[in-house]
Amino acid sequence: MFQDWLEKARVSELNDPNGMALATVDETGLPDVRMVLLKAADEQGFVFYTNLESAKGRELAANAKAALCFHWKSLRRQIRVRGLVTRVSDAEADEYFASRPRQSQIGAWASRQSRPLESRFELEREVARYVAKFGLGKVPRPPHWSGFRIVPVSMEFWRDRPFRLHDRLVFERETPDEPWRTSRRFP
Repeated sequence: MFQDWLEKARVSELNDPNGMALATVDETGLPDVRMVLLKAADEQGFVFYTNLESAKGRELAANAKAALCFHWKSLRRQIRVRGLVTRVSDAEADEYFASRPRQSQIGAWASRQSRPLESRFELEREVARYVAKFGLGKVPRPPHWSGFRIVPVSMEFWRDRPFRLHDRLVFERETPDEPWRTSRRFP
């Protein structure tokens, strides 16, 4: 069902049909949410990539639980996901990193994501430093850059209906090894 809705979004959404809100919590339990891009989705879960030293990377390392929300305004649909977080394998991260444009690879080295930036010039200087360092050769994946997989334990498919009588179909399980239970919810 998720793949079907995502394919419909790829046709109808102008920008980033794979955009999703990622919610984590910091060390005090305060929620934090930001948009990231889904890079893979299968029966194992939902994958995105980031700097492990970023706020989201640190929050997920401290509390390996997260929530996602896909919202496709053009379809008037959304999917909410809650789940457990694991790191992708080094092989998966290497393969995805190698598929990125070279400038994005350089950017992964140059950006100290989520940390204070004195000026735009400081970032541009770091980019220039790594362009010079790697020259025309292959850009390896930085050790501080990898991916996370959200393994769902709850998914809700929401579809807009007239008079706010929306459809809500929920799939839940206690652990990723258990079968899904399905139920409907009042709008």
